[in-house]
Amino acid sequence: MASRARVRAPELVGKGGWLNTGSKELTLGDLRGKIILLDFWTFCCINCLHVLDELRELEEKHRDTLVIVGVHSPKFVHEAEHGAVVDAVARYDVAHPVLDDPELVTWKQYAVRAWPTLVVVDPEGYVVAQHAGEGHAHAIAALVEELEAEHAAKGTLRRGDSPYVPPVAEPGVLRFPGKAVRLPHGGYLVADSGHHSLVELAEDGETVLRRIGDGERGFVDGPADAARFSEPQGLALLPGDGDEGGGAVVVADTVNHALRRVDLASGEVTTVAGTGRQWWQNSATSGPAREVDLSSPWDVAWFDGRVWIAMAGTHQLWAWDPADGTVAVAAGTTNEGLVDGPADEAWFAQPSGLAVSPDGERLWVADSETSAVRWVAAGTHRVSTAVGTGLFDFGHRDGAAGQALLQHPLGVTVLPDGSVAIADTYNHALRRYDPASGEVTTLATDLREPSGAVVVDGDIVVVESARHRLTRLRLPEEAVQVEAAAHRTQRPATEVAPGALRLDVIFTPPAGQKLDESFGPATRLLVSSTPPELLLSGEGSDTALDRELRLNPAVTEGVLHISAMAASCDDDPAIEYPTCHVHQQDWGVPVRLVEGAASRLPLVLAGMDR
Repeated sequence: MASRARVRAPELVGKGGWLNTGSKELTLGDLRGKIILLDFWTFCCINCLHVLDELRELEEKHRDTLVIVGVHSPKFVHEAEHGAVVDAVARYDVAHPVLDDPELVTWKQYAVRAWPTLVVVDPEGYVVAQHAGEGHAHAIAALVEELEAEHAAKGTLRRGDSPYVPPVAEPGVLRFPGKAVRLPHGGYLVADSGHHSLVELAEDGETVLRRIGDGERGFVDGPADAARFSEPQGLALLPGDGDEGGGAVVVADTVNHALRRVDLASGEVTTVAGTGRQWWQNSATSGPAREVDLSSPWDVAWFDGRVWIAMAGTHQLWAWDPADGTVAVAAGTTNEGLVDGPADEAWFAQPSGLAVSPDGERLWVADSETSAVRWVAAGTHRVSTAVGTGLFDFGHRDGAAGQALLQHPLGVTVLPDGSVAIADTYNHALRRYDPASGEVTTLATDLREPSGAVVVDGDIVVVESARHRLTRLRLPEEAVQVEAAAHRTQRPATEVAPGALRLDVIFTPPAGQKLDESFGPATRLLVSSTPPELLLSGEGSDTALDRELRLNPAVTEGVLHISAMAASCDDDPAIEYPTCHVHQQDWGVPVRLVEGAASRLPLVLAGMDR
């Protein structure tokens, strides 16, 4: 057995207490003898949601030796609310204990720097590995099997049931609905995300006319009563499509990484884009739609002759062309942040809502992680920002758009006067941006995680996701007066010295694998900063996972944007077709420049910083 570094694991502490344990408080001592996988996550983070799905098979296979513990570590103020964490655990079917750590106590004890981060603790209570980002499930599975054998031989492995206690599910017609669309003949089609189906509701927004999908998580085409979805979100009517008398809707089937088409007359479901696999770096970015991988499509809209896709998982906009059956990137670089400009240079951060202006000249985008509203110009596809400043500034502040603040909006809806209603999700509010005046106002409060809305006869019907319902509101003539609040993420800034800073991204290939450069470089490192003046040198892309940066002493604080990728393949010449895996993570590291502080910044992609 290869020797490995071991560090005593700090205790698990969180002011919000424990979920999914039947009200029992857990300690590391209670879990001694088990292999523990700590998943540091926050429910706004699309990469964290990907990891939840990656871990499901591992969790089931090793349920008698492995305990996964989610450590919920909030970015946004709303995510520090205990009730919101309870909702998120139910929304995403988290089937393991979760520690609610609103003050990031355990995050700091484990020196975590990014969402998501996975930490492996052996049965004797020692940290033996750390992984940041996605794509590590196979490496962790190999390590778990190694630890099982090692500690079974030592007599330190304890088999038995997990401390997980499932919560009681609340019955209801809808469960965490995502978005809705107004149907041509009246009524609504709603993405019933928590029930993995679509529901057609009557004009009252409550009476169920039919359900499309059998309610089980899956990826199955076919008639309405047999089809399966996985947490569907966005919906859009297709112009001039569908059988006579119905039309058709395209669905962003988020966790299946696919677009589905629903014939409204028959309810028949077909897949029109995506393979069911998640897109990774170096995957195809265009081609026949059924052959190209997608990544967590969150919303869809008909714009400029194609169906545009808010591709939350890659921080991009893509487009599907029903005429020729192709899909391609339309805007964004996969870098996460807020950068305007030409489509192929713009940065987004988890775009989650789309709406088209009445004249068809603008595609409005709810860019959730930057708490921003952006827009794409028809024809040129140039990207601009209407409201929002970046990844770490958010709040609830009305007034001139340049200083207004939102908090993780998930939806946008164009109003009859051309202004834009914003589902300001984590502020539990409906906001309005007026392009004519450049002002942001509040239309309604006391909503619960609104995620989308549709306009009906001068009213607006809001999808209240965490109240599991549609709520119809009269559009007010006057704005609601709301006390202004501005926030920055609670995540602590890393103190570093001005001048030379050594950046080390640590990556150790999983057991039985190696970096394989037979077809080109197996690693990539991309560095930039906000503001750009923070970096005097060291920005840009290269293949080495370490680099010397020079930080500008005149800039006291900022954010280092670091994206790392490493590919590892089976290290056995006897294997004719070796299996390869991609490991990747984007870090946005807030830094504060302090004389005499650290001159090295280690970031663990996989392994341990020795």
